Amino acid sequence: MMTFGRFRLSLLNHGFLRLDGGAMFGTVPKAVWSRVMPADEDNRILLATRSLLIEGEDRVVMIDVGTGGHWPAKFRLIYGVEYVSPRASGLDPEKITDLVISHLHFDHAGGIFEMKPGSSPEIELSYPRARIHVQAANIETARHPNPRERASYTKETLDALGRADLSRTSGSQEIFRDIWVHRSDGHTRGLQWIEIRDGAASVVYPSDMIPFSHHVALPYTMGYDINAEKLLEEKEDFLGRAAAQNWLVVFEHDPNVPAAHIQKDAAGRYAVRNLVEI
Repeated sequence: MMTFGRFRLSLLNHGFLRLDGGAMFGTVPKAVWSRVMPADEDNRILLATRSLLIEGEDRVVMIDVGTGGHWPAKFRLIYGVEYVSPRASGLDPEKITDLVISHLHFDHAGGIFEMKPGSSPEIELSYPRARIHVQAANIETARHPNPRERASYTKETLDALGRADLSRTSGSQEIFRDIWVHRSDGHTRGLQWIEIRDGAASVVYPSDMIPFSHHVALPYTMGYDINAEKLLEEKEDFLGRAAAQNWLVVFEHDPNVPAAHIQKDAAGRYAVRNLVEI
């Protein structure tokens, strides 16, 4: 845990999943990416599902919620889902006042609901007191996904949102004092990355715009990205500001590097400067 301005910040990993390494690194050859992220026998690499918790001013805000533990056995096998309930980390879901969801892909938003056991399982909210903040554009994307993303946006997640206290954000917006969301469309339409400010300093959570510390390199994008050209523009703007303003960047999916500062190296390439414990 660290103190940042008026907030206490901490990280919570909801467990792991495995996705195809080639898809995660796009056009980067396996001979390059496998040196830093070794693949299993099915060519999958390990991803964390890391949340940022923000506590202060009578609010407990969680950014993203992992996959959830409600998936059928076949799904868990394909994606190597190893879900860890927040209760196992000592977190009381009843105390979460707000969820900020970067986007509604299953590995970021699946944990907003659980399936109530019984002869006819029913959806129930995992964080029943929380208001959920999602970009309006991403809700529409989830309702009408393109063929490439259809498997990532699930009907059950939308059904759960329909039961929640939902706040539709739009573009760049201060949702609470010193907590901002900013829209990005390169990975998926209506993703939002999150910024916590303390004067000129910021802690930022870019979600799938930069999922691993290795994706700080501009050419490292994912095959999952819907608009790679747009993503490159967004990444370059983000990283330029992160390096110039000494932002602390939290990596949601990196299993080894939770957070770090960014700098340009001698060749003018963006790179991780130093790791930071939160």
